[in-house]
Amino acid sequence: MGTDITEINPKSLARFRRENLGFVFQDFNLLDTLTISENIALALAINKVPAGSVEPRILDIAGKLNISDILNKYPYQVSGGQKQRCACARAIINNPKLLLADEPTGALDSHSSQMLLSTIQSINEQLRATILMVTHDAFTASYASRILFLKDGEIFMELR
Repeated sequence: MGTDITEINPKSLARFRRENLGFVFQDFNLLDTLTISENIALALAINKVPAGSVEPRILDIAGKLNISDILNKYPYQVSGGQKQRCACARAIINNPKLLLADEPTGALDSHSSQMLLSTIQSINEQLRATILMVTHDAFTASYASRILFLKDGEIFMELR
């Protein structure tokens, strides 16, 4: 059925994470010494994507997330919302089976939030990827097909 990750050796677990998971962190986790494009490309390099397909994939995802104009800038030169969209691009560029997102729209304006959520939704629909997202925002939660409410580490309500 699935993969029991508790039974995987460390080397195989690292490979499983690279090939199946995408992470969007609340604090971006971008490398300040790399350009926005290089930060996104890092995810492709780790997965050994052929060099010839790196730039087209970056340009495609950058267009979807409206960050094409900042690809040659460094993280310290762009806004918090642009950093978050870059972090999301890096997380989804390898088409993960599971996307883990911690407040992915927290630093975004409403227009950017809607663009990002639409992209995440299309990943869910087109690639059949599972999205596990933490949010305190009702608009963001409205994109989910299933919502779990937690209190003190326990599920106290579920909406479908």
